[in-house]
Amino acid sequence: MGTYEEKLSILSEMIAFARVDHSLKDSEYQFLLGVASNLGINKKTFEALLNQKSPKVTLKSQAERIVQFHRLLLLMNVDQEQHQKEISTLYNIGLHMGLPPSAISQVLEVMHKYPNMVVPPDVLINIFKAHYN
Repeated sequence: MGTYEEKLSILSEMIAFARVDHSLKDSEYQFLLGVASNLGINKKTFEALLNQKSPKVTLKSQAERIVQFHRLLLLMNVDQEQHQKEISTLYNIGLHMGLPPSAISQVLEVMHKYPNMVVPPDVLINIFKAHYN
């Protein structure tokens, strides 16, 4: 999975996204802390990212961008609430990543069909594959 700088950028983007609604709920904090651990980022560095953004690094591969979009989708739904601002922000982040608008919209639609709105990775991947063919 990418460089340490890419990992910091991924986590920084997720923290900013979690704060779109101007708060960071405990469920979001715990989810982000788990992602940090999974990325090999220690708690001290994670805590520092809460106060200062890491420089933005563009993810190179389409697969990395889809995985990041999925992380953001999971983060949006971890508190069992979706606000229009979060949905719009996630849609725009996906566009900035270069993901197909129709695939983003389809993912945001189908998430309501799954428990806790957790779109299984294989479903997400198949949606993006269909839009690239």
